[in-house]
Amino acid sequence: MAGALQLPVVDLSSPDRFSTANAIRQACIEHGFFYLVNHGVDEELVKKVFEQSRNFFSLPVEDKMKLVQRNHRGYARLYTIKLDPNPSTKGDTREAFYMGPLADGHNQWPSEEDLPSWRSTVETYYQKVASVGTKLLSLIALSLNLDEDLFEKLGALNDPLAMMGLLHYPGDHLDSSNEEIYGASAHSDFGMITLLATDGVPGLQICREKSEQPQVWEDVPSLSGAFIVNIGDMMERWTNYQYCIECCHRNKNATPWRSSRTRARTASLNVWKPVAVNLVRQVGAVTHFHSYMQISTDKVLRFHGRAS
Repeated sequence: MAGALQLPVVDLSSPDRFSTANAIRQACIEHGFFYLVNHGVDEELVKKVFEQSRNFFSLPVEDKMKLVQRNHRGYARLYTIKLDPNPSTKGDTREAFYMGPLADGHNQWPSEEDLPSWRSTVETYYQKVASVGTKLLSLIALSLNLDEDLFEKLGALNDPLAMMGLLHYPGDHLDSSNEEIYGASAHSDFGMITLLATDGVPGLQICREKSEQPQVWEDVPSLSGAFIVNIGDMMERWTNYQYCIECCHRNKNATPWRSSRTRARTASLNVWKPVAVNLVRQVGAVTHFHSYMQISTDKVLRFHGRAS
């Protein structure tokens, strides 16, 4: 049975930015995850997003399929997301709805007639959380002993690629076998940072030493009003391995008698090519060696099949 893990807590409203940056640095080195509190996203808005998310996933499948994924935006039905590379696995037991930058023309939306205020609520949430991500990036730069306005000076925040997903892990689709069922199989996120809001139903687990066998998985309890933040593969490369991601995570679905859960998740804030060139160079200069070749986000997205 997995034990419970208490993650570090980072207060985004703290006036002491250097202490906050140091807390982020320690969390990124030791865990790769932390709770983010006092982030400025109104709790009432988060509740509305979960309500609208439940409204969407409660629609008949044929209605949801009208918005099936195109350009990695829209609806993904059960088992179509497959993080486990094992060919014998069925796919992850979750359905999802994805969206990206609001002005690029690729997003799909339910009709106002079917789901009143759905689009406006989700767009507002997207903008608010993207703003939190931007603030967090300046503290991450500071945590690396770089200028906190580094990303802004490079122009990397002018057109960031922030992807957001509403995730539903339906407990009523689980069978009664003894097989472990995962809403998301073990993985690490490919981007820079992920901010996750949950509805309080347990399921998220972290393995802090993914190369060790047997792997030890720890439950991550929800913290009221907090985002759960984790760093991704791009962060590992861009920090020249200073923030080493030895951990991975998964979502273990509820047993059939537990309630279903819907999660609203803002995925990676992927910052573009100028940062890939310059951040690795600057961090590498401090450590006197480069563990990785420089790489741009668009190349990573294409490798993962997620470029538009």
